[in-house]
Amino acid sequence: MLITSRDTGRWVLPKGWPEAREPLCEAAAREAGEEAGLRGTVSHREAGRYFYAKVLGSGEEVPCEVLVFPLHVDRVADRWKEKRARTRKWVGATEAVQMINEPDLCQIIAGFCAAPHEFA
Repeated sequence: MLITSRDTGRWVLPKGWPEAREPLCEAAAREAGEEAGLRGTVSHREAGRYFYAKVLGSGEEVPCEVLVFPLHVDRVADRWKEKRARTRKWVGATEAVQMINEPDLCQIIAGFCAAPHEFA
């Protein structure tokens, strides 16, 4: 599932910052719930990582590293925290790669969808 970013409206994966001592994979699952209304089992193994330039309110760009954790979705909510701020869309890997602007993220999605995977 892809979602739109709140600021530019570009298509992205749910992502965010860990809270307190929260494991990164659990932060990814929490963000998927908050940003896209998804619940399920998150993998403890990352599918990959990429960098992007986060634009701050001041206009300054800061490089951010994103670790991508697969989520086996069990439930898709009709209402969720950021529903009014984002659009979400289920797409296949080929369409996702065409919609996303980050080339490294496109490689992660294409590679993940091409290979068998397990959730642990």
